[in-house]
Amino acid sequence: MKAIKNIKLVTAEGIKEHQGVIFDQRIREITGENRLGPGLEVVDGGGAFLSAGFIDLHIHGCAGYDVMDEDERALREMARHLVATGVTAFLPTTITMEKTRIEQALRRIKAAMAGDCGPGAQILGCNLEGPFINVKYKGAHDERYIIPPDWAWLQPYLEVIRLITVAPESEGALAFIKKMVDAGVVVSLGHTNATYEEMIRGMNAGATHVTHLFNAMSPLHHRQPGAVGAALLQPVDCELIADNIHVAPAVQELVLKMKGPERLVLITDAMRACLLADGRYDLGGLAVQVKAGQARLPDGTLAGSTLVMNRALANFRRNTGLPFEEVIKLATVNPARILRLENRKGNIAPGMDADLVLWDEDFHVLMTYVAGEQVFPLR
Repeated sequence: MKAIKNIKLVTAEGIKEHQGVIFDQRIREITGENRLGPGLEVVDGGGAFLSAGFIDLHIHGCAGYDVMDEDERALREMARHLVATGVTAFLPTTITMEKTRIEQALRRIKAAMAGDCGPGAQILGCNLEGPFINVKYKGAHDERYIIPPDWAWLQPYLEVIRLITVAPESEGALAFIKKMVDAGVVVSLGHTNATYEEMIRGMNAGATHVTHLFNAMSPLHHRQPGAVGAALLQPVDCELIADNIHVAPAVQELVLKMKGPERLVLITDAMRACLLADGRYDLGGLAVQVKAGQARLPDGTLAGSTLVMNRALANFRRNTGLPFEEVIKLATVNPARILRLENRKGNIAPGMDADLVLWDEDFHVLMTYVAGEQVFPLR
């Protein structure tokens, strides 16, 4: 049995000091740090913050690897590198490609969920982004492979798909959304040219999530509220890429005032150049140039990001002034709730998975545990 003491413990109820956390694979007890019994392997947290591990719902790649890679090492290497950024669980995210390539990715994700990814973050399932999107707001998706929603095609993969993006104005989208929701999949509206009314119809069909708010969707206009207007006004969860490139700092502050911290979730939308230097890369078969940390197609379209989750948290806190105990929810409590994992992940309490991150006031990650095992830095 292990324990961590001398920490600022970040829980759903706020920050608590002079606490000790006792754990093995799960958190067993929270007690006063001077009341830790004998026989424990005790780590001194040095006065740093200890929170639940970060959950990234939307990430395409990092460290030179991509979810669509046919290389069997890709998911394992992503999992191994993400723990250095505080991420202890994630949804590998696909992109629009040939059906066979998407099927292969889904099978690899299923195998990785059941297997051992080594000392890395846990794979929770797949975020299927594309191919059921609108060509006008395709972003860095290859328009040759965009198709209408296809329920029959995805039925064999429902146990793997946890989150899916749909343009609600697509042919057959509303019936598709209803079927996906009934199957337990979280439906997100995005890469869409929907009107405000079409977005509302998608939400009434069961969609509860919005893919990277502002990016790749019909904008807010005072006579045409569009997808952004519906996302801001309706009680749905909104993803935000807080790299200060995709969404300006002032707009991040505005979104917080509109949605509140309960309905926002920070994502990275990272691609394979994340954690690497500038240079030439690819995303979904499309050429990407990364310069000054910005990933763009040759026409200037943003192609994912090179953001890491601990920097997203630091940026959002700096931009909005949200307190530590509130901003951390955007990468812990909220994604756990969205995936219906709140009884296992997203908080520090007895019985929860011992996915823990120790970080300083600038969100530099000092130590990461997954299921009670130290995975960063490796001993």
